[in-house]
Amino acid sequence: MSARTFFVGGNFKMNGSLDTLTKLLTQFNEATLDPKTEVVIAPPALYIIPLRDHARKEISVAAQNAHQLPSGAYTGEISLEQLKDINLSWVILGHSERRTLFHETDDLIAEKTAAALKTGIKVIFCVGENLEERETNKTTEVVTRQLEAANKVLSEADWANVVIAYEPVWAIGTGKVATPEQAQDTHADIRAYLAKASQKVADSTRIIYGGSVNAKNATDLAKRQDIDGFLVGGASLKPEFVEIINAKL
Repeated sequence: MSARTFFVGGNFKMNGSLDTLTKLLTQFNEATLDPKTEVVIAPPALYIIPLRDHARKEISVAAQNAHQLPSGAYTGEISLEQLKDINLSWVILGHSERRTLFHETDDLIAEKTAAALKTGIKVIFCVGENLEERETNKTTEVVTRQLEAANKVLSEADWANVVIAYEPVWAIGTGKVATPEQAQDTHADIRAYLAKASQKVADSTRIIYGGSVNAKNATDLAKRQDIDGFLVGGASLKPEFVEIINAKL
C-alpha cells in the first residue's frame, strides 16, 4: 500500500471578515504545523486572494465552489479558469450544503470535477448521507452512487488529483460525530468501491473525514487505517485548527 500524505482542509464557509480571517491565518502561519500534513484552507471567495498572499507556503488556499464552464453569462458565478488565473490549486466540490441547499446533482458535481481536473485544479470531492439514509442502512448505497457519477467521467490518472471527503450530513454543524468505528467503516467501503475499478487508485487516494471534527476527537479519528485526514468546518475558524492539523504527531 502506498503512503498517503495526511490532509487537513479548513472550510470557512460564509463566515468571517477580512480582518478576522487575516488574524486567524496569522495564528496558523506562526504555529508549529506537522510538516508531514498537507494543509488547505477555503475562505469565502472575496477573501481568497488576500489570504492566499498572506498564507505561509505550507498552507494552500482553495475555493469553496466553482462553475463548470470556463466563461459565460452566469451572474454571480466564478469559473475554474478564473481560479486557475489566480494560481489557485484546489476547489471543494459536492459539499452537502451545495447538494441540499443549492440542489446540485451527482451528475453536475461529477461534471464540475472533470472540468476542474482538466483545468489543472485539484478537487476535494465530498460525499455523504443524511440521517434518514444512515438510519435505514443506505450509507454505502448513497456514497457509492455519488462516487459512481464521478468515476464515469474520470480516468485512473485523474484520481491522483482528487481527495475524497466523507461527510455524514447528520454530523455537520450538529455537534454529532460519527464514531471512529462508523467513520472507518464508511472509509473502508469507499476504498473497496475504488478498488473494484483500480487497486492503485484505492491505495493512493486520500479519504478524509468531515463532520464536526474538533481538537478533542481528531487524534482518535486519525488513528484509523482508512482515515487520511479531515475536512473541518467550524473548528477551522478557531485556534484549535492547529491541533487538528497536528493530530498525527
